[in-house]
Amino acid sequence: MHSSFFKILFIILVFAFPYVASAQFQKVEGSKIVDAQGKEVIWRGIGLGGWMLQEGYMLRTSGPQYKIEARITELIGKEKKEAFYNAWYANHMRKIDVDSMAAWGYNVIRLPMHYKLFTPPIEEEPVKGEITWRKKGFAMIDELIEWCRANDIYLILDLHAAPGGQGENADINDYNPAKPSLWESEANQKKTIELWRKLAERYKDEPVIAAYDMINEPNWGFEDHENDLNGCNETQNAILWDLQKRITSAIRSVDPNHIIVIEGNCWGNNYRNLPELWDDNLVVSFHKYWNGNEVANIQHILDMREERQVPVWLGESGENSNTWFTDCIALLEEHDIGWTWWPFKKLRLNNPLQIKMAPGYQTVIDYWAGKGPRPRPEEAYSGLMQYAENLKLENNIQHPDVVDAMIRQPFTDETIPFKSHIIQTNQTNVIQATDFDLGKNGFAYYDTYATNTSGKPGGARWNLGMVYRNDGVDIRESEEADPASNGYQVSWTEAGEWMQYTFEVKSTGKYDLQLRYASENASAIRIEIDGKKLKKQNQLSASGGAQQWKTTKLGKVKLTEGTHQMKVYILQGGLNLTYFEVK
Repeated sequence: MHSSFFKILFIILVFAFPYVASAQFQKVEGSKIVDAQGKEVIWRGIGLGGWMLQEGYMLRTSGPQYKIEARITELIGKEKKEAFYNAWYANHMRKIDVDSMAAWGYNVIRLPMHYKLFTPPIEEEPVKGEITWRKKGFAMIDELIEWCRANDIYLILDLHAAPGGQGENADINDYNPAKPSLWESEANQKKTIELWRKLAERYKDEPVIAAYDMINEPNWGFEDHENDLNGCNETQNAILWDLQKRITSAIRSVDPNHIIVIEGNCWGNNYRNLPELWDDNLVVSFHKYWNGNEVANIQHILDMREERQVPVWLGESGENSNTWFTDCIALLEEHDIGWTWWPFKKLRLNNPLQIKMAPGYQTVIDYWAGKGPRPRPEEAYSGLMQYAENLKLENNIQHPDVVDAMIRQPFTDETIPFKSHIIQTNQTNVIQATDFDLGKNGFAYYDTYATNTSGKPGGARWNLGMVYRNDGVDIRESEEADPASNGYQVSWTEAGEWMQYTFEVKSTGKYDLQLRYASENASAIRIEIDGKKLKKQNQLSASGGAQQWKTTKLGKVKLTEGTHQMKVYILQGGLNLTYFEVK
């Protein structure tokens, strides 16, 4: 449905972001990352959240992966649980996914790794204190490297779940509080160090890998853990810096080439007591979620770059609206800071790809949530395998608005069509209300609430229905079937909001314009085509209910052959719009 958009975008990006993976390593030069020719490189990337490490919210459930695995095993048994995970790893990420990332304009992938794919937990080692290796994780990286090489795209290895878990935020690192954490166990620290040594030894000559991101989002209070669980008030961070130094030393014992990324406490943002940088090929990462996009919001990291003369990188961000994405990336690029978004795909819509909910899987999570009966083992297994099948890109819902907000919109105010709207003579042509143009808030549309800067996940809803698109316009699924509708409607409208639609007329002539709408109360809109008002306003009577659809004539308009733009202004809110007819 959106393939033409992505093809056009790819052509644009070839010229907008020239990028070829060289046969040599990227490196740090002062406060910049440069390629083999000394040219500055800006990482524009996406993170593969959910593939090697499951986080509960991505599966529309809760809890860290060890609990999810236990629930699955309890339902279907260990053997079928293993079959499900094999399908998960095979389908979640494939070459077609990397092909798509490169075509859309990303030049780097951040791979969140779970240590269990490479080595067992310390409690499961055959001989206490020894370290054994598992082949699965290395094989997954090897295959991903080949896909990246075929697409001239770089790879950053990111240890997202370290042995024992690196923070109290258990969902993101699979921490089990019944067992010693990374920080409470020298054995876990040793295993972490040796894992990085093993990875560096294996990939020391691989230029497709851009960097090693040592520990994702440490969040642990060392001085006063009871009152500072996530280390945001930590002033020393001595244990954190010491471990990262030890990891660096292990990497450098076998690999002098690759960039190494350090992360602060408090989810990558507390850099208090950072000692003198211990390696000349380091990048400082910070993470940014749900806050404002003014210079003041990144001033601390700009100061870090200037004072330390070290490159800085927004290693992880996302989980917000398209407007927030555009504003954040524009701010970063203005200051020559690279970025990597989170994540590439999940069950929700604010990412390039959305995994479709499988009905059988919904039954499983309803049971886990106490909202439904326990499914039979064969039903649960079928539902889980439906979900695994839906992980494939061809079964995903594509969100071109999300990609456009990250790749194109930070650099232009220009709007482009979301869908191709062709107006033919002698037939009724339909423009869905939800298919307004792609572009910034205030240029392709205007909505009162278009971003979450509350400081909290889910703190401010931009699209109240959270379906179809990630822009500020509020969209929900229509409750009553309407043959010409795409099943969605613009809803929760407020006075002052508007949407713009670009369409192409094949033949000059006079056309009737009609609107399909529903409203409990009287409302009003104004239509402009190419900047000219059809009328001062159109009064719309109540239709009999919020889902009782009614068609009304908006007027006649003479349209010449060629491209036109229609703006629909909400003068009186409470109106639900499903589509326009032009005939």
